[in-house]
Amino acid sequence: MRSDAGSVTLWMVGLVMVVFAVGGISIDLWRALAAHRQVAAVVDAAAVAAGSGIDEEAWRTSGVLRLDPDLVEARVEEVVAAQSPEVVSDYAVFTAEDGSSATVRAITTIDLTLLDLLVDGPLTVDAEASVSPVVSSG
Repeated sequence: MRSDAGSVTLWMVGLVMVVFAVGGISIDLWRALAAHRQVAAVVDAAAVAAGSGIDEEAWRTSGVLRLDPDLVEARVEEVVAAQSPEVVSDYAVFTAEDGSSATVRAITTIDLTLLDLLVDGPLTVDAEASVSPVVSSG
């Protein structure tokens, strides 16, 4: 008759390794979701700031409501500069030629721990927001 002594130990070692693997992957994914939330918050704030970059000269002289690309860029830069450098790695502002809208896009990278075994290189997280000025009646 054979002895089954030690088989439970092997099962437990295997189970512990699986739990560690799932836990490590969960931590990486949670960090990615948290980073996306932070980048999205910065992009939303930057888009609101960009929306206040109205070309006042055009509005006062001809009544045309449009964005001033230089003012939009300056306002977005202020918002992004107020953040920690780890939150946003890089950003870009795109203003329509006619000044009808502006789009802010930001990215950041996350160094992975356990997922680094499956994914080559860091994970890139990005967010984008657009804004268009409108005249509100009321």
